[in-house]
This record gives sequence, C-alpha cells and structure tokens, in this order.
Amino acid sequence: MNRKMIAIDKFHLKPADIWANQWLLLTAGDFRLGQFNTMTVGWGSFGVMWGKPFAQVVVRPTRYTYRFMERYETFTLTAFPAELQKALELLGSKSGRYSDKIAESGLTPIASHVVAAPGFSEAELIIECKKIYWDDFKPAQFLVPEIERNYPQKDYHRIYFGEIVALSGSSRYES
Repeated sequence: MNRKMIAIDKFHLKPADIWANQWLLLTAGDFRLGQFNTMTVGWGSFGVMWGKPFAQVVVRPTRYTYRFMERYETFTLTAFPAELQKALELLGSKSGRYSDKIAESGLTPIASHVVAAPGFSEAELIIECKKIYWDDFKPAQFLVPEIERNYPQKDYHRIYFGEIVALSGSSRYES
C-alpha cells in the first residue's frame, strides 16, 4: 500500500464511520522481538486529551491481545481497504493464543516508524500510539442500564488512551 507520513494537523478521518463500518486492527507488542498480537476493534474514539492527540481503545481482559496491551507501552491502529474485510473478520474471531492467525489472514506485519508495535504493509492507514492512561469500566457507573447486557461474563473492558505519535496513510486520510 502507498502510504506517506501525515502531520497530525493534516489528519482527516470520519471517526464514527471508521469504527462502525471499516473497523481497525489493534496491534500491541514488539515487532523487533516477534512478540505481538492483533485483534479487530470496532469501538473507540479519537480526540485531544491533556493537550495531546489520542486514540482510545477498549480491550476485554479475556482477549489474548490484552496481555500485550498490559506488557508493552505502544500500540497501533490500522485501517484497510474494503477488499481486506475478510482478513479483519478472521482476526476478530480467532485467537492468536492458539494459532498464527496473522499468517492465516494473509496480512504482512511491518515495523512502525516510531513505536515498537507493528503495522501492516497492506494498511491504508497506520496510527502509532504510546499509552498515556488506562482505566477499567465500572458497572456501577453505567448510566444506561442496557449497557450491562454487553457483559454477560462480567468481563468489563479496560480503556486505554494512546497519544498519537506518528501517522502514515494514503491521501484519503490527509486534508
């Protein structure tokens, strides 16, 4: 995929669309050490917090990627062209704990520009993040009772805020 570095002030994205319809891969770990995992995510946000551009993601403690999010300081979010949707479906439905789901998906991990976590050569957007905050969802603080229905196993998500430290993407993501 043809990507170039994008300055944060030139970054253009339709956040609701990318989370709900395009999805992203969340990848944590260290590419150089060959220790990383990825999962498809459809919940999160982008914005500014404490004067820093950020991406916010949520991961259940039961997911294999959770241990990589806990152990490593960086993560990436990657977006792909529509023709790779099947690969994202596979990466969201299988665990890397039991198989090499990345190899099975046909995607190619690559070194990121700034962070240890990898991106993917087929991605049209790579967002590189350094963790700056985390917290856990607390069911007592759900203001809408039906939110609890998302947690029949009581495996409440951990929320991670990552400062966006580098962006590379196709011209689609640059204003």
